[in-house]
Amino acid sequence: MDSIRVVICGDEGVGKSSLITTLVKETFVPNIQHVIPPINIPKDFSGSPYSPKSSVLIDTLSSDMSSVQDQIRLSDVIWLVFSDHYTYERISLYWIPMFRSMGVNLPVVLCNNKSDLDQLPDESETVLNEQFIPLLKEFKEIEACVRCSAKDNYNVNQAFYLCQRAVTHPIAPLYDYKESNLKPLAINALTRVFYLCDKDQDGLLNDSEFLQLQQKCFHKSMDIHELTSLKSTLNSALPGTATDAGISEEGFLALNKLYAESGRHETIWGILRAYHYTDSLSIDDKILYPKLDVPVGSSVELSPKGYKFLVDLFLLFDKDNDGGLNDDELTQLFYPTPGVPRSWQESNFPRTVVCNEQDYVTLQGWLAQWSMTTFLDYKVTLAYLGYFGYEDKSANGKVSSTTTALRITKSRKMKKRNNRLYRGGVSDRTVFNCFVLGAPGCGKTSLMESFLGRHYSDFHSPTIQRNVAVNNVELIGGKQCYLILEELGELEPAILENSRKLDTCDVLCLAYDSSDPESFQHLIELRQAYPNLDRIPMVFVALKADLDRQQQRCDIQPETYTRALFLPAPLHISSSWASSLTELLVHLVNSAAEPRSATAGLEPEPADTENIINPFVIGSSAVGFMVIVSVWYLRKSIVGER
Repeated sequence: MDSIRVVICGDEGVGKSSLITTLVKETFVPNIQHVIPPINIPKDFSGSPYSPKSSVLIDTLSSDMSSVQDQIRLSDVIWLVFSDHYTYERISLYWIPMFRSMGVNLPVVLCNNKSDLDQLPDESETVLNEQFIPLLKEFKEIEACVRCSAKDNYNVNQAFYLCQRAVTHPIAPLYDYKESNLKPLAINALTRVFYLCDKDQDGLLNDSEFLQLQQKCFHKSMDIHELTSLKSTLNSALPGTATDAGISEEGFLALNKLYAESGRHETIWGILRAYHYTDSLSIDDKILYPKLDVPVGSSVELSPKGYKFLVDLFLLFDKDNDGGLNDDELTQLFYPTPGVPRSWQESNFPRTVVCNEQDYVTLQGWLAQWSMTTFLDYKVTLAYLGYFGYEDKSANGKVSSTTTALRITKSRKMKKRNNRLYRGGVSDRTVFNCFVLGAPGCGKTSLMESFLGRHYSDFHSPTIQRNVAVNNVELIGGKQCYLILEELGELEPAILENSRKLDTCDVLCLAYDSSDPESFQHLIELRQAYPNLDRIPMVFVALKADLDRQQQRCDIQPETYTRALFLPAPLHISSSWASSLTELLVHLVNSAAEPRSATAGLEPEPADTENIINPFVIGSSAVGFMVIVSVWYLRKSIVGER
């Protein structure tokens, strides 16, 4: 925070101006003007490391209530002063009700000035505390109370520091004086911090984990004696919460409650702000939604750092080491987040990915799901990386944004041939999106189930909701890619009419039932109804190839149709033929990466063939010429020797 405005209020004669003068001059000035002009207090004047860059202190005249209220509305904190029993009673009878009637929601620091006039012995400090406690419990606006004396320069700096702290480290979001407990949002935030610090997820912060927390939050270590003393204090307050094995979650919350009750709530804020919590106890949007500029035509994928983080996360929560995350393990994994992403729920995760025999998501499926999420909506991935506590530290200890877990691919360029625009190839992409289109009942869902290694079922259920499957595909040469298959369901017309949605599609899988004579006509009508489909590479697929092949009842047969479009003939696929499925998947990825040969109506040019042959001919001629020259020199050498 750059600057805060502190307005000092109270009845006439309580010593407001004297407090300001003593604060600035560091000594009591007996004869001063009635109202001190606004004073700018530089950073660290209070000696606190938590002070803002500057503070503006505003004196007020209680007889000019209109001006007082104007200043209150412009300020960040109210320094409310009383000095005797009458002005003390006025706190609850006049001042706090007046603040509330104005509709302002500012913290109040209550100051009992002129303590030098009290004739109370030191042990009567308890009496004064009992005077403050009812006000603290009754009025949530009151952040802190302090007894001071402008004449003796007693606790004046402390009072001003409390005003600063009320803005920079407010107690109101953390602690409920009426309930004498931490507030629910504070408990949730601190529980999440505990979760993230518990690196081995054993439910305890061991000494190493606690010291790492101390270093991260306060940039200083704690020796073993301090830690032992802290555990002893904690056990005195709540037995059994701090052992040699570590501090429990209950103990960690109890420790922070002790901080709040002892006035050390800046310590709590030091912890929370190290984990990017705002004053409203929400995670800072800059952490959840960092800026990422994605050029038109580019896509977003996980980087190696992102994949490593997600692999480590999976292995950490696979408690039974069965290679899958069961429901309890998933619940625990997503504990520091709002839960499983909504898009996952809408697509019926984990049915979208490879699962084991118990239907638990495998590491292969886990990475595939995040690869798809990043491709379709990278902002979801960034937000969850923030929730999970992803950090990328450089050699000098600087923490980078969560964007280092992602990478942006090169922009796909448009090319032109014979006045026809088509998509150029991409070399650095590893995630591709495919829309699976075709007549109802042609086998699209079975194709997607087979893609995930699931058994074929004769039962047919119409696809109403969007159906998604994602898995890795190994290309020739060993390169690994992820392919997303989307069956659009009832949303198909709306998506196919939406140019922006079509731009997210890398290749179309146009499927028909080779055993159903009416099936291929649907694809012909589909291309006629949505001409924009021709902008996207397409692969025609004849499904159910293990059944008797039927002549299609349409004006043109599939092979002739695809030949007229300068496309390869339909691939004949059966869910029971593993090799045919692999061939299709590789073909889809290759068509998405190199759209030239899969773009409908893009006639190959003769020059393309010449460009392939000519280098070979030239190379062969060159080799022949070198052979002839070598033979000629060899013969000449032999003749010379004779």
